[in-house]
Amino acid sequence: MTQTTGTGELDPEDRKIITLARSARARNGVPEGAAVRDETGRTYVAGTVSLPSLELSALRTAVAMAVASGAKSLEAAAVVADADAVTDADRAAVADLGGAGTPVLLAGPDGALRSTVAAG
Repeated sequence: MTQTTGTGELDPEDRKIITLARSARARNGVPEGAAVRDETGRTYVAGTVSLPSLELSALRTAVAMAVASGAKSLEAAAVVADADAVTDADRAAVADLGGAGTPVLLAGPDGALRSTVAAG
């Protein structure tokens, strides 16, 4: 579950996945970067996939990477984008693996947290 410290700052593990998502976005020059943390603490990082035959958001790509690597559940997910909200399809992908209560953090390109919503 996403937690804040007594000062209202993000838990360091949640800050880490935002930083990883932000780095993926910048490194790959894509509209979105995402990272998810599985039940063992492993992280999976991805950017938007935009091919003629395949379109995937960064978050759905990160979830797919986690599944393909054997993750059984998710603790948290983060998206860095210009968007004002996480799409229903992205939240559904997180809920499929992590459950409806899995927190999904949305941050702007500067890494500042904009919102945290439950996946389901």
